[in-house]
Amino acid sequence: MKLIGLAGWSGAGKTTLLTRLIPCLAARGIGVSTLKHAHHRFDVDTPGKDSWLHREAGARQVLVASEHRWALMTENRGAPEPGLRFLLSRLSPVDLVIVEGFKRDSHPKVEVHRAANAKPWIHPEDPHVVAVASDTRPPPGPLADLPWSPLDDVEAIADLVQRFAVDLAAWQG
Repeated sequence: MKLIGLAGWSGAGKTTLLTRLIPCLAARGIGVSTLKHAHHRFDVDTPGKDSWLHREAGARQVLVASEHRWALMTENRGAPEPGLRFLLSRLSPVDLVIVEGFKRDSHPKVEVHRAANAKPWIHPEDPHVVAVASDTRPPPGPLADLPWSPLDDVEAIADLVQRFAVDLAAWQG
């Protein structure tokens, strides 16, 4: 398994890019899984449905399965938020895992930047940024030394992702 991240501020276009990147990589024969970090409470279950009722009743884990898919939900119930390494260990084997978010972790990342956000660049404060996908060229300095792709050039970004993804087992060391 290989690992790469997409990191950027909210509104930069990470999710939109990822939804375009996954089919591009799949067309190249690469199996992709994703791991997304959320900074807020979120729900993947429908209030009132059985699995939601199980969680609300206090179940630590609820697994929902059908002929089409299965999902395992785990409630932290006051336990610390699990780290990236732990979460990655829960994924089934695949060619490539793309992490959206977790921008403070040490995995290699493609910085996704949108000028209209008026947010600062993540690199060079994050030395794990290995490339940039942006709607504007990075300013002179350390960012300009990184490989860059226009944000709308999905094929070029897929090339960057493949080039800079690292072996998961080696990264976990």
